[in-house]
Amino acid sequence: MEPRIEYWAAAPELMNGHLALNTQIEASGLEKSLLHLVKLRVSQINGCAFCVDMHSREARADGETEQRLYLTSAWHDSFLFSPRERAALAWAEALTRLGDNGPDDALFADTQWEFPGDEIVKLTTVITMINTWNRLSIAFRAVHAAPESAAA
Repeated sequence: MEPRIEYWAAAPELMNGHLALNTQIEASGLEKSLLHLVKLRVSQINGCAFCVDMHSREARADGETEQRLYLTSAWHDSFLFSPRERAALAWAEALTRLGDNGPDDALFADTQWEFPGDEIVKLTTVITMINTWNRLSIAFRAVHAAPESAAA
């Protein structure tokens, strides 16, 4: 697969703006492990190979287990995720699959219980940011890294 366009080169001022917001989100105070899980799950839903690959690699580098990464797509049926992580993943799925209806009040209340105050805004911003990156990467066919054995 070949990229359609090198979007960083085509619009560096816009991409740098996205990167600046992304940097603020990363420094928001939410747990790094939680950020990895949310970014991975949203990227799985959106079918962004580049982002699934990148976020899996980043999570492993930060100490996430292979088993939890494999089970992120089936988190509903796994006991490996904390209540806070489960709330974040449910909120991420609802905001990524908006369709005709937004997340209902019960889901909002459950999410807000685990992410009180400004944390729900931070979590929502993480989710909207990764959805933006996914859409850019998919639209312009960003190509994921080669297998480590092929890169050597």
